[in-house]
Amino acid sequence: MNDIVISGTGLYTPSQSISNEELVQSYNAYVEAHNRDNADAIAVGEMPALDPSSAEFIEKASGIKSRYVMDKEGILDPARMVPSLPDRPNDTQSIQCEMAVTAALEAMSQAGKTAADIDAVIVACSNLQRAYPAIAVEIQDALGIEGYGFDMNVACSSATFGIQQARDMVSSGSARCVLMLNPEICSGHLNFQDRDSHFIFGDVCTAVIVERTDSAESGEQFLIVDSKLQTIYSNNIRNNFGFLNRGDESGVGQIDKLFVQEGRKVFKEVCPAVASQISGQLEKLSINPDQLKRMWLHQANLSMNLLISKRVLGREATADESPTILDEYANTSSAGSVIAFHKHRADLISGDLGVLCSFGAGYSIGSVVLKKL
Repeated sequence: MNDIVISGTGLYTPSQSISNEELVQSYNAYVEAHNRDNADAIAVGEMPALDPSSAEFIEKASGIKSRYVMDKEGILDPARMVPSLPDRPNDTQSIQCEMAVTAALEAMSQAGKTAADIDAVIVACSNLQRAYPAIAVEIQDALGIEGYGFDMNVACSSATFGIQQARDMVSSGSARCVLMLNPEICSGHLNFQDRDSHFIFGDVCTAVIVERTDSAESGEQFLIVDSKLQTIYSNNIRNNFGFLNRGDESGVGQIDKLFVQEGRKVFKEVCPAVASQISGQLEKLSINPDQLKRMWLHQANLSMNLLISKRVLGREATADESPTILDEYANTSSAGSVIAFHKHRADLISGDLGVLCSFGAGYSIGSVVLKKL
């Protein structure tokens, strides 16, 4: 059986960025107006007063300093606090397609591929712009790729699950070369009026080319040594937005139609599960943790990554061993670990080993062991 490699990656970064300071200024203006307009209800205990936030609080809680977004103005408007992303005509490229095409072209260039070389397109992300036609099929058409495409969603683990799906497709022979994409517009599902979560997410798109080694032409290839997936049902990270929402006009539970989480529970339960999965995977492969040159971890929270890498390595990881991009990009859901891989792999040499891992709602955990060829 032919070995299967990642032969190229691509990244689309929005042109607009929001610093913690800008986000806090907008949020605190909203808090001031809310407390003023509801002063009487707050005074008699009918409604709690909202607390202001600070850039220092955000960085300490998450490690995030800024985030890229598709629309800055709508988010920072205290009277709106939602990105302004108008619907496009059906005969115009969707916004997720537009993002993905840019990322795809970079990945294809890295891998030395044209549209004729690719047989399948997978769009794997936490939120899809529509139910159908599939975004993947739209992207396939935009790029001129023959074959097939489909969408999939495993929340923050969508990219690693997508890589295994692509690997399985190539291994089975149903595709020679697969383009896997992660167009994440996380600002669209974020409640910017919630002090505990309004800073978490950013927007981005990543792309990965998966193919057989005998067809790979790029100078930089990473062998997919092994991949492991795990899901554990939990309500601690949830988003109830869906097509049945319109069937309930009561207005009850509207807040959980956006991203909601029990952060402390997630931290306590997910970190040991991720570390255990990676450690068990390495043991099965007879790989000593000290052999790992890099851990491209899901970029959700700096403290989570520090704890997971420490448990896997048995010591504190260096910045080179576990690179961070969430300070600049924030949490970009499924794309985070791929951004880290895209930006922090050029220094590796032939034979170096690394783990690309994502985790999140579900709970879901996907870990991919890679070897530089």
